[in-house]
Amino acid sequence: MRQTLSFIPTLRETPADAEVKSHQLLLRAGFIRQNTSGIYSFLPLGKRVLHKVEKIIREEMEAINSVEVFMPALQQAELWQETGRWYSYGDELMRLKDRNDREFALGATHEEIITSLLRDEIKSYKKLPLTLYQIQSKFRDEKRPRFGLLRGREFLMKDAYSFHATPESLDKTYDDMMQAYSNIFRRLGLNFRAVIADSGAIGGKDNHEFMVLSEIGEDTIAYSDNSPYAANIEMAAVQMDYPKSDEQARQVEKVSTPDQKTIAQVAEFLETTPENCIKTLVFKADDELIVVLSRGDHEVNDVKVKHISGAKLIDMATPEDVRELLSCDIGSIGPVNLPAGVRVFADNAVKSIVNGVTGANEDGVHFKNVTPDEDFTVEAYGDLRFVTEGDPSPDGNGTIQFAKGIEVGHIFKLGTTYSEPMKATFLNDQGKAMPYIMGCYGIGVSRIVAAVAEQFQDDSGFTWPTAVAPYEIHVVPVNVKDDVQRETGEEIYEQLKAQGFEVLLDDRKERAGVKFADADLIGLPLRITVGKRAAEGILEVKIRETNETVEWHKDEVQDKVREFFKK
Repeated sequence: MRQTLSFIPTLRETPADAEVKSHQLLLRAGFIRQNTSGIYSFLPLGKRVLHKVEKIIREEMEAINSVEVFMPALQQAELWQETGRWYSYGDELMRLKDRNDREFALGATHEEIITSLLRDEIKSYKKLPLTLYQIQSKFRDEKRPRFGLLRGREFLMKDAYSFHATPESLDKTYDDMMQAYSNIFRRLGLNFRAVIADSGAIGGKDNHEFMVLSEIGEDTIAYSDNSPYAANIEMAAVQMDYPKSDEQARQVEKVSTPDQKTIAQVAEFLETTPENCIKTLVFKADDELIVVLSRGDHEVNDVKVKHISGAKLIDMATPEDVRELLSCDIGSIGPVNLPAGVRVFADNAVKSIVNGVTGANEDGVHFKNVTPDEDFTVEAYGDLRFVTEGDPSPDGNGTIQFAKGIEVGHIFKLGTTYSEPMKATFLNDQGKAMPYIMGCYGIGVSRIVAAVAEQFQDDSGFTWPTAVAPYEIHVVPVNVKDDVQRETGEEIYEQLKAQGFEVLLDDRKERAGVKFADADLIGLPLRITVGKRAAEGILEVKIRETNETVEWHKDEVQDKVREFFKK
């Protein structure tokens, strides 16, 4: 491609609203442009990167017998109402009405659509298993779009769905997908880890996220320093023994604690430690207010609270909710003398506390000498806190460390989460109607572009790996007004194209400094500069990954290029 005929609007200045390097460089190098918050156009270079990512994904999907389809982005509300997600998905679902006042959603995901398609077409176990996938735009009304392509309101996604007659069949496809995803991210050159994760609004049980390790990642990965164990911090299990004090339980005592609202303040005021305080939180679990307890130095994990309570939606109760329930402010709540019927859940560490401190459900007042199961009742104990660095690894091997990650893929075992409420059934080998057993597998295609861009860069611009670089070679005649330089550049350009290489020719009438700066910014793997020694047949070649420069004679360019790309 000739640069004069393409659309590559590079920028000299970094856009003020671009927070991370990948976003800055994708804008500056002319790969993308923002249309509005969280919505981007892919320009020619960006589209070529997208295309290469899609090609790798398609190859790995087809290798495990996944078949590509294309489903509508506009989805009727009735399908989402069958599963209940029309009401539970939340504000991220973009909803609209047509001229006849019928309700629709722009596809945030496609479980309902694919399930409705299969239930009308596949009636026998003989046609299972079946895995279908698509690459399509998704829409989610993010409250705070940020980091360019990493968190947008419209984005490109590969979503696959598998249908099975038996759990064993699902297990095999899940394992195949796990391997295929690992192959995809390795081919892209990404530094990633597969981690245990929460299913969130998708549903189902067993699932893994694929995280690209990055300091700008919005997710925290908890991993063992001595084993393969890794999990999203929301799902990292805490497996610790909390020995109970042999101290004798004393009589509960009410004490005044004016203006002491935080655990740290209360502990200091009462001359105790945060470990001896019982932190009390009120959550809204679906439509019910529940109480959750943890040790004062621990943080409650709301995902684990959702699981132990059996709720579909979990959120912190508002100050107004708390006052209506307990007649006090948040800083003074506690588990003693709660209203009848309020469910109480506690982290395992709470059970070991003897003569602890809690709020008294009265502003500016706390209880001393509170002991669980003597002074208040707990419905269930469980692992309800966030893991911390230094905790034992749940697999018993090593200790937990933290790292930041960018989620680029997520795979789920859905089971019958969608097939049962949607009455999507097949006849098994005994003629009995059974709900499909399903799996779901997603990759953020446009997010991958940002993740690769974040990993492959230096102070001058991108250092794209060959697998996803928009072009392989940048041919740069320094002065196109010089007949020898221009003609030599054209000759090399045509020769390399004829050999099947992807070549970008900078035929612009720009100064050398502008051309070199743009070439570094765009970051193609190999740059061939046709300069003052072109008359001698000598060319300067730059390897963008290492910034190493060498000289080649023009007669050896084709052989050297084949050797470089191992073609």
